Amino acid sequence: MSVLSASHFHNEVAAIARLEEIVWPQGPHCPRCGSFDRITDVRGGRAGLRRCGPCKREFTVTVGTIFERSHVKLHIWFQAAHLMASSKKGISAHQLHRTLKVTYKTAWFMEHRLREAMREGHFTVMGGEGKIVEADETCIGGKEKNKHRSKRNAGNIGGMGKEIAFSLVERRGKVRSQHVASVTSKTLRETLVCQRDADTTLMTDDAGQYRQTHKDFTHEVVNHGIGEYVRGDAHTNTIEGYFSILKRGITGTYHHVSPQHLKRYLAEFDFRYNERMALGVSDEARTTKALRGIIGKRLKYRDS
Repeated sequence: MSVLSASHFHNEVAAIARLEEIVWPQGPHCPRCGSFDRITDVRGGRAGLRRCGPCKREFTVTVGTIFERSHVKLHIWFQAAHLMASSKKGISAHQLHRTLKVTYKTAWFMEHRLREAMREGHFTVMGGEGKIVEADETCIGGKEKNKHRSKRNAGNIGGMGKEIAFSLVERRGKVRSQHVASVTSKTLRETLVCQRDADTTLMTDDAGQYRQTHKDFTHEVVNHGIGEYVRGDAHTNTIEGYFSILKRGITGTYHHVSPQHLKRYLAEFDFRYNERMALGVSDEARTTKALRGIIGKRLKYRDS
């Protein structure tokens, strides 16, 4: 039986009940005062409407989440979340608008809300003793020759005029990416020191911005400039594999990503990689994990 045949993908009452299981694992509580006491159903009210005895206010499970005050039915949100969580290279807003029969503007906004839910809410250091973390950066942006003649800039060579994504990936573990304004030893060192355990072995290529990191960490380098890509355990193939998924998704699915929203696209690709099949996470479990991230992340259209 297909996962999408489950009742919460097609029935609003079932969708509300399923979201309550995800958001309220210990039972319903008021999102305003936090009370678990004297929570009652509102008779004659819409499905899922409850009343808090202590603060006398009515609420549903969507209050304080990315679904609050949304005019889109909750079971449609479940379908969108599953499609985004299970599509390895993402699903475009145009495809979502055609599949779910919502407007393109609605599909675009839904995707950004769900990306916000996928964003990691807290940071823990990566790696540790005996573990290896690879670091690298990649440029996001189209080729000058593919732009309209009036928008081409002959001075944009290589990464010039493009946005930069910097990532750390732990072998057989998770990835963490961020949009950075520039790639320098100073800016990258701050990220490496804050987000990596000091006992971790760092693997990078021979780019200049990494040459001083041996002062802070055990650092192995592969020299791509002379055709060296693997030397024993020293390589950056793991992070290059992640970048291949990211770039294929942006180039083949989204086509264009604005600098303003790049951080959310990175959060989306990081999330799917961190909750991948190789780590024992199914599509259904990945969707559930994404929906656990909706709390406290209400995103208004003007904030997108």
